Amino acid sequence: MDEIRFGVLGCADIAARKTIPAIAAAGHRVTAVASRDGARAERFAARFGAAGVAGYAALLDRGDVDAVYVPLPLSMHAEWTAAALRAGKHALVEKSLTGDAGTARDLVALARGRGLLLMENFAFLHHAQHDAVRRLIADGAIGEVRSVTAEFGIPPGPPDAVRYDPALGGGCLLETGTYPVRAAQLFLGPDAEVAGAALRRDDRGIDVDGAALLRDGAGVTAHCTFGFDHHYRCAYAVWGSAGRIALDWAFTPPPTVRPVLRLERRDLREERVLDADDQFRGMVSAFAAAVRTGEHAPHGAAIERQARLLEDVRTLAGGTRAER
Repeated sequence: MDEIRFGVLGCADIAARKTIPAIAAAGHRVTAVASRDGARAERFAARFGAAGVAGYAALLDRGDVDAVYVPLPLSMHAEWTAAALRAGKHALVEKSLTGDAGTARDLVALARGRGLLLMENFAFLHHAQHDAVRRLIADGAIGEVRSVTAEFGIPPGPPDAVRYDPALGGGCLLETGTYPVRAAQLFLGPDAEVAGAALRRDDRGIDVDGAALLRDGAGVTAHCTFGFDHHYRCAYAVWGSAGRIALDWAFTPPPTVRPVLRLERRDLREERVLDADDQFRGMVSAFAAAVRTGEHAPHGAAIERQARLLEDVRTLAGGTRAER
């Protein structure tokens, strides 16, 4: 299909600020937005020329929806992603998709069995700055990769924010930790595993900062740090046998910002100002391409790897969580 008609479950801020504008910029259309509050859905949807729908199930019944975007709280992802797939809709779901690897496997299997695309929304993967890093590594600019560091921390939010509510899937591992763990796989590959982990919890039992050590079969390591009790930082660096590459705005660069790549070698310190790029538009375009070509399997495999790694981080850090 050329134009994909999206339905949106919920009136999330990220939908309004990022994803819905990106859907339009990529040449697709939001036809409906659902909320449990019908009046709220109508007000929100009117901003984008879409229909407001009372109730998520009613949106899934619509014939003018080809794919569903799910920016609901994590605790609701599994139920409504499964419902969308059973309704015959492709699904784009905010990260983290689920809180456990078993549920992720079940959702991937459901999508595969129905010939539908299930994609976890890591928009940063679709920014061209990461292609620039990979090209330099492939060209031997830093020799052989030895280690990766990746960091994502954000300042504290309001006490009643979803991120602090265990019933809604709160906690920094699935909110900010998911980014550096996903970024590490760009360089460690599909056989990455968790070698160690630590999580610090507050008096509500919510993890508020943490770290994980990943490794691959060749001995390359990745040190991932994260939290939401921090000065804002989202960065990664790749250290090789002959140099180092660093990005200081790795996960959330606005589409108008030209990111800076830093390259260090023995006799060189260079800053390269890269082209601006809209990673959310790139993400929507990648989703549409996978729908069009039927290349769904790589997205399912990525979901399962990510969920397994996050579950292993929690286990090695000495904690468990229930999906619901």
